[in-house]
Amino acid sequence: MKAVGFTEFGGPEVLQILELPTPEAGPGEVRIRVHAATVNAVDALQRSGPARSPDAQPPFVPGMEAAGVVDQIGTGTGTDLSLGDRVMAIVLPDGVHGAYAEQVVVPVNSVVRAPRGATDAEAAALPMNGLTARLALDTLGLEPGQTLAITGAAGAVGGYAVQLAKADGLHVVADASDQDETLIKELGADVVLRRGAEYPDRVRLEVPEGVDGLVDAASLCALCARAVRDGGRVVTLRGYDGPGERDVVFEPIVVFSYVKEHAKLDQLRQQAEEGRITLRIAKTVPAEQAAEAHRLLAAGGVRGRLILTF
Repeated sequence: MKAVGFTEFGGPEVLQILELPTPEAGPGEVRIRVHAATVNAVDALQRSGPARSPDAQPPFVPGMEAAGVVDQIGTGTGTDLSLGDRVMAIVLPDGVHGAYAEQVVVPVNSVVRAPRGATDAEAAALPMNGLTARLALDTLGLEPGQTLAITGAAGAVGGYAVQLAKADGLHVVADASDQDETLIKELGADVVLRRGAEYPDRVRLEVPEGVDGLVDAASLCALCARAVRDGGRVVTLRGYDGPGERDVVFEPIVVFSYVKEHAKLDQLRQQAEEGRITLRIAKTVPAEQAAEAHRLLAAGGVRGRLILTF
């Protein structure tokens, strides 16, 4: 099968087309013929060479979100899926098993039907980023009517967090640049404040007692404590867990803990079908141009997802 990966760490130029053995689905697994795979920041981190298991061997195939059709079901796998069904999946990029490939094998609990009416590119943009936003909100555990602040609201995780928080009945105070203000209002935020290092102080002017919780998708880290009430909580996406002032607690999350949360992934599908979640695509790029997609991502300012097509 054709895949996009690398044999040595580095910049976008290390990405290349690889010919790899076709994987086989085992018990409890499903193989997907991939039509679309999302390009995410975590893919670039893996490509540039963060710490890996000493046993990890190249080639490495990145990618954590895929959409396509079921083309093999492992023996004895319990599922209501059938061959040819259109699906989306969250993928753990372990060695040759990332989503940047014509075929990928995933646990059956990591795959659900694609939302009705969504293209393959749109469906591929939902699993990992949507589950990350879901995990962030579940970690905070806020009740309907409570107030949530969100940084990085124009990004994939931040945008889904806005929409899922509104579906949960929360009052949302989100950040935006001038050019993104209309978008964030369309996503459903109740209050939109200027993004940047002063955002937490602007939140305090809007909510003097402080918000009940905050999702930090923009990595403001310690600055976020200013926006949160005494004893409130901040969910971080890049591992920050420093001490907070006034008993504010920072809680880092990793989406790996949700890769087999089948019911939550299927709920995201349903919410997309209902129009509660907006599937935003910036550009689709042929798999052969993966390096260019990574360069576009690194340049910043992308609104919506970059998608590789196979």
